[in-house]
Amino acid sequence: MKLFNRNSHNKNLSIQSDKEYIWDPLVRIFHWTLVLAFSVAFITEDDYLSIHSWAGYTILSLLTIRIFWGFVGTKHAKFSDFTFSKQEIIRFLKDTFSLKAKRYLGHNPAGGAMVFLLIFSLLFTVCSGLVVFAIEEGQGPLVFFLSEASPFWGDIVEEVHEFFANFTLFLVAVHVVGVIVESLIHSENLIKSMFTGNKRC
Repeated sequence: MKLFNRNSHNKNLSIQSDKEYIWDPLVRIFHWTLVLAFSVAFITEDDYLSIHSWAGYTILSLLTIRIFWGFVGTKHAKFSDFTFSKQEIIRFLKDTFSLKAKRYLGHNPAGGAMVFLLIFSLLFTVCSGLVVFAIEEGQGPLVFFLSEASPFWGDIVEEVHEFFANFTLFLVAVHVVGVIVESLIHSENLIKSMFTGNKRC
């Protein structure tokens, strides 16, 4: 019986040693909360303005936290860990299309570029939304500065807001496809790792 327990314990240690903790709790909570908040904001749009605006505030808060964490967070959460040159990104994409892309424990070059694109696109979406909210509804933190602005500018910024909301949705779709492709190439469940925080060494 003791021998069985020892072997079982050694087996568990071996399984654990094959995993490495990559995504810290803040990164994982940020990721899935952002997915939920953006989904709510996109679905509600003009029909449920109160819910839509609060979803926007949530997204802005999440982005602020993530940007801060990108400078002071854990190793794989820092922007410096997944900042790659244009040449590295292009080479990685070519290797991906050839099904021979190099495996990374953190974000790969394409994934890193996608993080930056999503952050910028979401910031433009939220900030333009705040401007529209102030001009057209007379509400929000910018109303003091934009209460006298012409409705003409509200219409223009609303177009910008809708463009970046749709562009963000497009980026999300590309991101999901990329995650699936990388999961297949390297035979690992990358979606699961964003829940558990662990990846195969």
